[in-house]
This record gives sequence, C-alpha cells and structure tokens, in this order.
Amino acid sequence: MNRNIRPYDGSAPQIADSCYIDPAAVVIGDVTLAEDASVWPFAVIRGDVNAIHIGEGSNIQDFAMLHVTHKRDSDPVGAPLHIGKHVTIGHHVTLHGCTIGNEVLVGIGSIILDRAIIEDRVLIGAGSLVPPGKRLESGYLYLGNPVKQARKLTEQELDYFKYSAEHYIRVANKHKPNLE
Repeated sequence: MNRNIRPYDGSAPQIADSCYIDPAAVVIGDVTLAEDASVWPFAVIRGDVNAIHIGEGSNIQDFAMLHVTHKRDSDPVGAPLHIGKHVTIGHHVTLHGCTIGNEVLVGIGSIILDRAIIEDRVLIGAGSLVPPGKRLESGYLYLGNPVKQARKLTEQELDYFKYSAEHYIRVANKHKPNLE
C-alpha cells in the first residue's frame, strides 16, 4: 500500500493514470482525480466522511487542505467537495465542502467553506474568505474577508485560467519521471 494514497472505510481514491501526486501529498478515501489533475507537496485531500471530486486538468498546490462535511440524519447529503475542470487551487488554500466550477483560480491562502458555490471563470484573490452558502457569479474578481465582488474580469484574466491549468500539467509531466 502506498502510505500517502490510502483507502478509508471501504472507499479508495480513484486516480486517472495521467495524474501527478507528489509523494509528500496525502489523498484519503472517497476521492476522484480526473485526467491530468495534479496534487503538489504537502497538500491533504481527505475524502474520509464524504466525496471529493477533482476535475480534469485541475491542480491542488502545496499545503492546500481539502475536506468535507459528513452525512447525518438531519443532513443526509452533508457537504461533499466538487472541483471542476482546469481549476487552479493556490498554495495554502482551504476548501471545505464547497462546489468550484470550471476555469477558476483560487488565490493563495484563501478559504472557501461549506456549500459555497463558485461559478465558472471566477478569480478569488489571495487571502479571501468565502463564507458558507455564498455564491460567486461567473466573470468577476472577488476579494476580502468576507469576500466581495471587486470588478469584472478582463479578457486577459479570463484567458489565464486555462493557461494556468495547462502550465501545471506541463510542470507535472516533467516531475513524473523523477517518481519512477
């Protein structure tokens, strides 16, 4: 058994062959990593009490913490975590039981809490807090604690989402031979 990628309570991570997971990262339980997703040093992805899905080409950078809220009688769904395609989760980000759309960038040190919904093509500035249940509209920059809509994104910023994700795929592919 690989000690950094491990099952929990009968659920094992489902990881596409093209993924990169740094040996210093931890992936536990009901976690799905789609094609070309990457997980960087000291990131922790705990799908122990609910499901986590990380979409194609998304990257979870160093020291990020991903967790969920468990199911219970009063809340039979709990709060799973879903990350769409081509998403960049910056260093030291905490995601807890939220939904992230496609082509999103979550800035360094940000926190997104239970049942928050981040629509496609959103930029969240470093150090921002997205409170529980908050919905962030597509096409905008959000900043602050608590987060507030700052301005509409430029075309250059919109183009950067996919570039950032593709850049991390290229970097991950250069790291893979060092793990063999």
